[in-house]
Amino acid sequence: MLYHMYEFQHSLFAPARYAIDMTQQALSNPLNPMSYMPGAKQVSAACDVMELVTRRYGKPKFGLKETLVDGEMVSIEEQDVFEKPFCKLKYFKRAVKNDDPKLLIVAPMSGHYATLLRGTVEAMLPDHKVYITDWTDARDVPQNKGEFDLDDYVDYLIEMLEVLGPNTHVLAVCQPSVPVMAAVSIMSAEDNPCVPASMTLMGGPIDTRENPTEVNELSAERSLSWFKQNVTHKVPWPNKGCMRVVYPGFLQLSAFLNMNMDDHVEAHKKMFDHLVEGDEESVQKHRLFYEEYLSVMDLSAEYFLQTVDLVFQRHLLPKGEWVSKGRPVDASAITKCALMTVEGELDDISGIGQTKAAHKMCSNLPADMKSHYEQKKVGHYGIFNGSKWRKKIAPKVRDFIRAHN
Repeated sequence: MLYHMYEFQHSLFAPARYAIDMTQQALSNPLNPMSYMPGAKQVSAACDVMELVTRRYGKPKFGLKETLVDGEMVSIEEQDVFEKPFCKLKYFKRAVKNDDPKLLIVAPMSGHYATLLRGTVEAMLPDHKVYITDWTDARDVPQNKGEFDLDDYVDYLIEMLEVLGPNTHVLAVCQPSVPVMAAVSIMSAEDNPCVPASMTLMGGPIDTRENPTEVNELSAERSLSWFKQNVTHKVPWPNKGCMRVVYPGFLQLSAFLNMNMDDHVEAHKKMFDHLVEGDEESVQKHRLFYEEYLSVMDLSAEYFLQTVDLVFQRHLLPKGEWVSKGRPVDASAITKCALMTVEGELDDISGIGQTKAAHKMCSNLPADMKSHYEQKKVGHYGIFNGSKWRKKIAPKVRDFIRAHN
């Protein structure tokens, strides 16, 4: 019912949004005499901010058209090379042929679209053949396509690695560190020839008992039945996934915003001031960030609930007790896949030590195939985006991959 109310409220507000948009356009038009009246800039700026925060955002585009390879600018073509109901494997094909390593970037399935990793992809493109998991909004998947849980996630990753073939490298950002480690463990135990050459886990909740954050504690203090009753809802008509039970994107967004509400309010106040002052560069940066940040997708309820239960409440992966579809997930079976972990000093999502815990679990992996890096003065987002990612973290990941290619 909550999802239906949300859809109804959005439709009900549509005429008001139209009026706000028309007012903003009228008062920002230099040919309109009223745009020069006292207070016109302030009203126009207020309308602009209101339009930004009430808009429904669709799936953003990567928009990566070219990259620099060996000192030469080459074009990029996006291709879907593998498809399942809940995911497509996207390939950023560069207009150049060389022996650069194959890199599978596993994007988080935690509310935002894979485009949140645009900066991650962009930094790795010059030196790698880059693929990324492009997860599908659960509300767009018809019910007859079946369910999708964390074990299915692991199966998807194994299939993708088999499609890409041997000597592929994997980079998991945040949440997918868990299923990636599970997939590599299962493949290693089965002596699968497509075991990746290396895996890089960045800011992932491998063991949330280590230095638990507020997010970890909130996930652990509520019962699984509470989550099921309060945060999962059925997709309303006319969406393709009508009647599918999901963790709605708008609820996830509310949780994201409430974690740092004061910062978001202050950011929009600054946007208002920049609009009044005519500082278009600052306004554009704000728009680009929030157009990505406010674009959210629904998650399959089965996947969400199993993740809460297995990762944040029972900690089955670090305990060695996870059995995925009859297959024990034993990280000690990993002997050929090099491991790198990356953490951010100020990460308030996955605390320091949670990702590094993977090293202890990979007990049979030689020491020279393990590497850990902690980046100072960055939070969760800064691990995979921004200047410190580009200038400090990405080069270390690139060197690690080359060393184990």
